[in-house]
Amino acid sequence: IAQHSPQIPNPITIIIFPSPFPLYLRFSSSSLLLCPKFSHSFSPFLPLSLPKMANAASGMAVHDDCKLRFLDLKAKRTYRFIVFKIEEKQKQVVVEKLGEPSESYEDFTASLPADECRYAVYDFDFVTEENCQKSRIIFIAWSPDTSKVRSKMIYASSKDRFKRELDGIQVELQATDPTEMGLDVIRSRSG
Repeated sequence: IAQHSPQIPNPITIIIFPSPFPLYLRFSSSSLLLCPKFSHSFSPFLPLSLPKMANAASGMAVHDDCKLRFLDLKAKRTYRFIVFKIEEKQKQVVVEKLGEPSESYEDFTASLPADECRYAVYDFDFVTEENCQKSRIIFIAWSPDTSKVRSKMIYASSKDRFKRELDGIQVELQATDPTEMGLDVIRSRSG
């Protein structure tokens, strides 16, 4: 009995977008190639298992304490800032640090690690040109250049889901170094 392998006349390229990094699947006459980084060949008729990297983009669960502490910051002004961390083993975002109302912006920036990603919210008080006292809740996605690539991917892919849980964010910043979230930047974005 001669084995016959079905032929696909022209190669077909399929792009899958499970994360900010699309996977390109290419069907040819005899195999399926995952490009550009992965050189594994798969039969086009067998189930395809995607690399673990694609699963990292699904977003993390949000611990209830994150929402409760955020409500305390927003409604009761119990905290000046909150720093959130993704616990990969538990697959959830948790509260890492709570800043007392008396703490300064410098205390807040010092609480962010130099080589690890974090989310943070800061209750920023300011006076307008019309001499009115105002407050803005600032969301900061802290992703320093020195942090690991995997960590950057996980934080980037989980950010939107996490922000949806925190109702009342008025300004959003993405920062890779302290100068991108200095007080002058915060003031200009809050006005």
